[in-house]
Amino acid sequence: MNKLKQLFVLVISLFFITACGGNAETLKINEPAPDFTLQDAEGNSYSLADYKGKSPVVIYFYPKASTPGCTKQACGIRDEFDKFKENNITVLGISVDSKESIKEFIDENSLNFPLLSDENKEVSESYGVLNNFGLANRITFIIDKEGNIAKIIRDVDVDTHADEVFEIASGLN
Repeated sequence: MNKLKQLFVLVISLFFITACGGNAETLKINEPAPDFTLQDAEGNSYSLADYKGKSPVVIYFYPKASTPGCTKQACGIRDEFDKFKENNITVLGISVDSKESIKEFIDENSLNFPLLSDENKEVSESYGVLNNFGLANRITFIIDKEGNIAKIIRDVDVDTHADEVFEIASGLN
């Protein structure tokens, strides 16, 4: 019976490892970040190419609007957003949520920066963050002014995320 429990734990562990592991390993530091155009909850379009030569960009993928970890992460950025703006750092949050879900999330939490809908999951796939559940893994990419990937943060701590990405991105100005 004990061996059966061990086998069960092993199978479940392997399931979660494969389900939660995106393919962000395929993108490399100092390589061009995949370009994209996505819309926010109001239908405004945002393209990564628009920021090339202008500002570093923090692209943070999050699994699901209005969940505890995603709310804590977004509110951390909200609380520090003036600092990002003053230092010419663009922040874009991306999830596979619908525009409607994102709008509710923004309104519920008074978020003051763009959250973009990747409902068709193409951008999440191109960044290698889509997991087997069809959600984006919590992974952050920091893009330099030239449009290259400067840093990939795979182990995001939602409590310190805003400060961590600010410190890295501000060094790129």
